[in-house]
Amino acid sequence: MVKIVCEGKSEEIMKYTDKHRLKLFTLLVGLLLLVSCGYKPSSHMIKNIFTDKIYVEVLVDKAEAENAPFVKDEINRIVYTRFKSQIVSKAYATSQIYISYEGSTFTPLAYEDGYVTRYRANIKVKFDMQTKEGKVSKEITTVHESDIEASSLYSSALRTEAIRSGLEKALDQFLAYVSAKGMLKSKKQ
Repeated sequence: MVKIVCEGKSEEIMKYTDKHRLKLFTLLVGLLLLVSCGYKPSSHMIKNIFTDKIYVEVLVDKAEAENAPFVKDEINRIVYTRFKSQIVSKAYATSQIYISYEGSTFTPLAYEDGYVTRYRANIKVKFDMQTKEGKVSKEITTVHESDIEASSLYSSALRTEAIRSGLEKALDQFLAYVSAKGMLKSKKQ
């Protein structure tokens, strides 16, 4: 340790280095615990369920016809980035995911001068998956809350953002579910 005495500043430098040592020690202990407990990331568990070749089909509720192109593109983008696997045609796939966007509802939560200033969006998504282990279905409803300004242009952009956020949350919940399934399968073997 470097000790510099300059008008009572030596204690500050010692405290500063002691804080860094404590942080480093805490980080090392945390890493040791993760490694020693056999921690495996969820992407490892997902591979126990899904193979490398996945077919994804997105269905959008007819009541949401105006959002259909956006929803399909967004779900495909999210699936591609989350799975990091090869998405292929149905003929070449060994795993299949059918994602049904069943719509969204928007509920006002707060008003100011007659305008909605906060809302809640409920986004409903159903997942049907066919894997090497069998078929599983999971229906997920996510909630997204946000503030809003009194502008129809801004409201439209927030609606789109709420749907995007809800779809991401739904897929993350689905992946957590699949990871748990993968963990159960790996324990059985």
